[in-house]
Amino acid sequence: MTKRTMMLLTGVALAILPVGQADAKVKAARRSAVTTGESADARFRALSEAEYKWRITQSAADDDGGSAGSRQLPDVGPAAQAARLARWATTAKALDAIDPARLSPDMRTDYMVYRGQIDALLAAQRFREYEKPLTADTSFWGNLASWARDSFTKESQYREYLAMLHQMPRYYDQQIANMRAGLDRGFTVPRITLKGRDIGVAQVVDAGVGDDQPFYAPFKSMPSTMAPATVAALRAEAKAAIRDDVLPAHQRLLTFLRTDYMPRAVVSTAAYDLPDGKAYYRSKIREYVTEDMTPEQVHAIGLSEMQRIRARMDQVMKDVKFAGDFPAFLTFLRTDPQFYAKTPQDLLDRAAWLAKSFDGIASDWFGRLPRSRFAIKPVPADLAPFYTAGRGGTGVYLVNTYDLPSRSLYAMPALTLHESAPGHAFQMPLAAENKGLPAFRRDSYLSAYGEGWALYCEALGEDMGFYKTPYDRFGMLSYQAWRAARLVVDTGIHAMGWSRERAQTYLHDNTALSDHEIETEVDRYIAWPGQALSYYMGQLAFQRARAEAEKALGPKFNIRAWHDAMLQLGYVPLGVIDQRTDRFIAEGGKGPYPDEE
Repeated sequence: MTKRTMMLLTGVALAILPVGQADAKVKAARRSAVTTGESADARFRALSEAEYKWRITQSAADDDGGSAGSRQLPDVGPAAQAARLARWATTAKALDAIDPARLSPDMRTDYMVYRGQIDALLAAQRFREYEKPLTADTSFWGNLASWARDSFTKESQYREYLAMLHQMPRYYDQQIANMRAGLDRGFTVPRITLKGRDIGVAQVVDAGVGDDQPFYAPFKSMPSTMAPATVAALRAEAKAAIRDDVLPAHQRLLTFLRTDYMPRAVVSTAAYDLPDGKAYYRSKIREYVTEDMTPEQVHAIGLSEMQRIRARMDQVMKDVKFAGDFPAFLTFLRTDPQFYAKTPQDLLDRAAWLAKSFDGIASDWFGRLPRSRFAIKPVPADLAPFYTAGRGGTGVYLVNTYDLPSRSLYAMPALTLHESAPGHAFQMPLAAENKGLPAFRRDSYLSAYGEGWALYCEALGEDMGFYKTPYDRFGMLSYQAWRAARLVVDTGIHAMGWSRERAQTYLHDNTALSDHEIETEVDRYIAWPGQALSYYMGQLAFQRARAEAEKALGPKFNIRAWHDAMLQLGYVPLGVIDQRTDRFIAEGGKGPYPDEE
């Protein structure tokens, strides 16, 4: 997931038009459409472009450091939150006034994508999700700390960064006030998932104003082309901002977390137990599955898929001639030294080798490759204990080198296909580079599509011959079981009364994940209701659509062309995958880039 999207989900993008102005603009647009005979396409384009331009300009930063002013920390106070709610409610009403049947086919798809975004944003605002701006492994303070690891080359970038440091006291105080409001009404992340979450804040406080201060990192090595006097002035201002703004803001946050928030956070792990919890959890299912399903329906799909995957896992045991039962095989995989790297660099080297191995076969499976490249880096030390095994995106594939006995080598091929190429670090750039799409389809991450695609890439590895040993294949199947199990565990925890321990046991008994990974994963599901459902439901959509195309087209089916058609979509609800595949079949299997066939 991109930084920008996480910011939007946690309530960072806020300052908006006053309610009266927003209503007046919509009414004026409706009157204009009537009097000028403006087409439905034009009305929708004007509405969506204006709202999305506002949405992005109010976000806290771009993934690549952004343009001037992109590091401004927006207003997250009560008035801004009320205005944000009004803006999206007004936008939803304006969408209601546009008949999708009157739109052109391409614009109808845009409408479907955009409507889903607005509905999700409006629901999150109505449930006041900004009052819990953190999950089990992300937080508003962690997002800002990640900017301190950026590299700057221009004086303007340093000055944008300094402006952000100066704004921290106001921004942190507003976030604390929001969290306190959530605390008072019983709307927090569960207490168990907060254990150790104050470490990153404490590290900032303990570092003081010295060179080891994380927020001073960009100033330790500055461009040699910069004038010495400018370097000295920027460094002096940075230390002053850290002393006067960064440290006091973090000290107040640390005190609040330790003395108030963490001790008083809700004990229950179920979303159903939050205020209006049943409706809240259903809204998260709609957001992350992009379909209106009940928890029971999702749970049943998970159980069915787990049974199918388990049969394949049993076959691998036979292939390697393992004499014991399934639990014994999992114990063998979790404990035998042959399956684990000895040093962090060994693990990073393995990831690099696997990523480069895909490069050698990429053109056999994809017609259009992204221009963007990606780096392989370790997960930062302050995040690593709570973080997943890896995370990918535009320009980076993060590999978690913390607790090496929990990072199996047999799972690395599947992890790499998911997080790097052709998964996140491949699909995200292709979306961003597709200038033929409206910005809200290029840049607004949609979990069901993005995570579904990345998980589909894990399974695609089998078609590509990427898994060289039965253990590699078992690693892929274990990852498949892990994501199918999420359908069971997430709904179990949030809607069916499952305990944290029962969820951990289910993953322990049905996947080869290490106990450490299981603990961090379950806490992630507990703190982030519904998000875990997007992966496997998205994969199923891609697999069903591909199977339909293969059956309909027979020998005319071209996997490169179909992949290109899917990746040309940007970020779309799962139903659009089916629609695009129907068109792909109707056009005889032609891809979107005829010159590359």
